[in-house]
Amino acid sequence: MTSLADKILEKPTAALVAQEVLDKLKTEKERRIAFYNWIDDSMKAEFINGEVIIHSPAKNSHLHASDLLSRLMSYYVSHNDLGVIRVEKAMIALTRNDYEPDICFFRKEIADTFTDEQVLFPAPDLVIEILSKRTAKKDKTIKFEDYAAHNIAEYWIIDPNKQVVEQFALIGGLTSYSPISTNYYDDVISSRVIKGFEIPVASIFDVNENLKALREIISK
Repeated sequence: MTSLADKILEKPTAALVAQEVLDKLKTEKERRIAFYNWIDDSMKAEFINGEVIIHSPAKNSHLHASDLLSRLMSYYVSHNDLGVIRVEKAMIALTRNDYEPDICFFRKEIADTFTDEQVLFPAPDLVIEILSKRTAKKDKTIKFEDYAAHNIAEYWIIDPNKQVVEQFALIGGLTSYSPISTNYYDDVISSRVIKGFEIPVASIFDVNENLKALREIISK
């Protein structure tokens, strides 16, 4: 497969194109530094391909799913000393972009290196994005590609309206995601990177099902 770099190098203007890209990236880096200086912990914002994205308040269905799923994951991960779960406000600093995923998981070896004053975090092992009308396109395109390129091993995309969870993973050394499963309300979903974590999909959307799942996790 011909890479993008190879295609550019086929053109006699390759050096000019490369210089233009470098100039634009330099300007973008300056905007990124300004973004770090501007943002504070009262905001939910991301820096994506040179653009500052400020997120509007989330709908209740989004918050509900985030709360229920993070509750199960946080207890399971902490109880089994597997690492940490972060919700909403952990800024993930990748090569070019900065994201604040809805939920993410860092394995213990990485989490143990974090300091109390740390505000920028490396690529996690699992990212979960909960779709909204405004973010859905980026969650399925730019973030989908960027998370895979930075070796985030597992990615869940949750649609709170349809109550569906799409699960993707990096398999066999590939640098793009492969679909693992599309999980509906009556299904059970298992994480590939959080060892032993398995829950009914219904527990992400229904309080009573969530409590049942939590009791089962606690009892193990």
